[in-house]
Amino acid sequence: MSNFRLEVFKKASFCRHFENQVYKVAQDKHIKFPFYLSAGQEFIPATLYTFLEKKGVDTNVFIQHRGHSHYLSKGADPVQLIDELLGRKSGCANGMGGSASIHSIEKDIFGHDGLMGSQVPIAVGHAYQTRKPTIVVMGDASAEEDYVLGALGWASTKKLPVLFVVEDNNLSILTEKRVRRNWEMEDVAKSFNMEAFTVDDNPVMLRNVLENWDFESPMLVNVNTIRKYWHAGAGTDGDYFDRYEDEKSILGTEAEQIDIENKSLVEKLWQQQLEIQ
Repeated sequence: MSNFRLEVFKKASFCRHFENQVYKVAQDKHIKFPFYLSAGQEFIPATLYTFLEKKGVDTNVFIQHRGHSHYLSKGADPVQLIDELLGRKSGCANGMGGSASIHSIEKDIFGHDGLMGSQVPIAVGHAYQTRKPTIVVMGDASAEEDYVLGALGWASTKKLPVLFVVEDNNLSILTEKRVRRNWEMEDVAKSFNMEAFTVDDNPVMLRNVLENWDFESPMLVNVNTIRKYWHAGAGTDGDYFDRYEDEKSILGTEAEQIDIENKSLVEKLWQQQLEIQ
């Protein structure tokens, strides 16, 4: 388990430093459009794709905004993501997708079209056609869209190999769930005769839950998490429990070294791309 946890931290560390650098570069006015940072939530994709790599399972992945860490954790090219955020044709979406609509053909990552939750029925339809294990990521607000609920029902009815991952930070912009609804996604999924779990973004707990997915039928995991940055870097959540710092402390010296190396690597990659005219 310690090796698994360290491998997860390595991915999460790269993602955290990447997002911190995006925030810094944006303050320097190098990014000209809205961006959506996944800092604070990076242990979800880091754990998910480390788990899948250990299992030797390749999946299609449908992401939404705040998708940088999924793109990076699945092993897609960080330089192409940097170029996308800089609006260049060499970007992962040819400079046309920006932050919200990133994708990687090589890694079977499909980007978002901007309509909240639309990636869910699209992912379900794709899984119906291909029968390939598919992951679709949504937020707790996207989960409230009616077509998302319909897609859950269809996936269950047809026993499709879809893992629904809800990154639940309890907020739609700044509105808490209790104001918006009186139900939870785990209960909704179970009502569709689907296995479902609610778990914190602790990598050990999340890995244990992921062991329940058989890659042949649908399952939903609602992960309680916390974001660091607001939309477009407009602000931060301020004082909050930081899983990243907690994991670094638990894992000790090796994690400290990984943290230093990834910070240096990310800064170097960004500097190289910023110097290109």
